[in-house]
Formats: sequence, C-alpha cells, structure tokens
Amino acid sequence: MLEAIVFDFDGTILDTETPDFQTWQEVYRNHGAELPLDVWLQCVGGGTGEFRPDSYLEGLLGRVIDRERVRTERRKRFLDLIKVMPIMPGVVELIDAAERRGVRLAVASSSDRKWVESHLQRLGLLGRFAAIVTADDVERVKPDPALYRLAAQKLQVMPERAIAIEDSHNGMLGAQRAGLRCVSVPNCITRDSDFSGADLCLNSIASMAPDDLIASFDHPDSERQSL
Repeated sequence: MLEAIVFDFDGTILDTETPDFQTWQEVYRNHGAELPLDVWLQCVGGGTGEFRPDSYLEGLLGRVIDRERVRTERRKRFLDLIKVMPIMPGVVELIDAAERRGVRLAVASSSDRKWVESHLQRLGLLGRFAAIVTADDVERVKPDPALYRLAAQKLQVMPERAIAIEDSHNGMLGAQRAGLRCVSVPNCITRDSDFSGADLCLNSIASMAPDDLIASFDHPDSERQSL
C-alpha cells in the first residue's frame, strides 16, 4: 500500500525552471553569447554544484563581467516572472486525492527553505505538507539520496512505501537511491533528459487521474509505465 508522496518543488510544483533558464539566456545574449541547454542541465535538480553561469559566460567571452550587476538584474527579472507562474497542472488534484486516501505528503527540494516555504505560502500549499525538507537540512542535495531519506523519516514511512514526483534526472536519481519509486514529469527544460529509469513517466501530472496514479503504486512491484 502506498503511504506517502514526496514532491520536488522547482519545476514540479512551480515552474521556476523555465524563467531561470530564460533569464540567464537573456544575460548571455546581451553579451553576444549563447547558453546551451545541455550545459544548463548540469545544475537542474541539484546537480554537482560546480556549474556557475557567470563563470561559464566569462570563459566564453574571454574577459570578466560585472558579476554583481548581472546577478542583481537577472534576479529581479527572474522573480518578476515567477510571480505570475501558476501551480503546475495536476498538483492540487493529486494532493487532494492523496489526502482523501490518507497518503502522507512531503516536499524534498534542493533549494533553500526560505525559497520553498515562501512560494508554498504564496500558492496556498504550505499547510498541505506534513514535512518539508530542503538544502538547509542536508550536507548534499540531489542526486544524493539524503533529502529523500530525510523526507521518509519525517513522514515515518519506509522508502519503498513512498513515491517521488520529479522533473529532473538528478531528482530521479536521488529518490531512487533513497529507495523510493519515482514518477518523472519532465518540463520544457528537462524533457530531453534521460528518464529511462523512472518507474512512471508522465507528460504532465494532470495526464493521469490522481486516484489511478496512486493506485498504480499500491504494490511495491508495480511495473514501469510511460504515459
């Protein structure tokens, strides 16, 4: 019996991924350069933490840039775009279905707590989750399994009785390394990533009836699906 669902935040509950990439693309183009998506994907969903967009831009240009000004202006533009982003399709319906069935809910995010909780509050979702674990709670973020292990502990469920909802390859790896099964829901930024190892692949959370999604994981040996 499925006992818990653990949601990623960025790109899964709220599409922060698209404006994040878009605003850095704008910075690069203003400097006469391009930011390849495959390079950007190194940092999506946690990653190694080694990719720095401003450093990479300087390498392309062969000169230093005014990093503080670039970061400040880019951040303002990013936050302006985020303000108008709605909750991702199907999220609320899945939360509602989980609550009806007594399935516990958590968020596991590689972002910091202030970022995650402030947006959940704004979206009216903060009180829907029994646990929220973030980068502030662990030494290493996704693809390390620490976030998902901690989420399962806080929900007091065995990892194999929980599923993760993820939009990134790094997130999928983190969930599965922690023992959770994973529903991969790529967005327009992550759609070309490798999700071949996911237990279920969806084009959108809304593409599958929430009760059917939950029921499909009621047995630990549920077969991998793609919808």
